[in-house]
Parts: sequence; C-alpha cells; structure tokens
Amino acid sequence: MVGGSNRLLSAQETADMLGISRQTLYNRWKEWGLRSHKVGRCLRFRERDIESWLTRQAA
Repeated sequence: MVGGSNRLLSAQETADMLGISRQTLYNRWKEWGLRSHKVGRCLRFRERDIESWLTRQAA
C-alpha cells in the first residue's frame, strides 16, 4: 500500500498541501496526471494519491 491516508481531500485542501492556488489546481490537475474523484459537483483527491504523485515528481 502506498503511504498516506485514504481520506478524500477537497480541492482547497489539496491546493494548500501543494502550496498552490485552488485555481491553479483546477487548471492543471489533468495535465499533471493527478487522480481525482467526483463527489457530486466537486473534485476530491485522495491524500495517498497526492503523496505518491509528489514522490514521483521528486524522483
């Protein structure tokens, strides 16, 4: 299992975690290859997927 929790983060929480604006996240998440989930009309991101993506970016 990849590190991090299975918790779904809001777009704002994800943007805060990445140190970017929410608008930048909305504009770039597909381009960056971030996995997302739709909950109603909102995008959610799994904390472990974000941590895994950050690890891949650092490599």
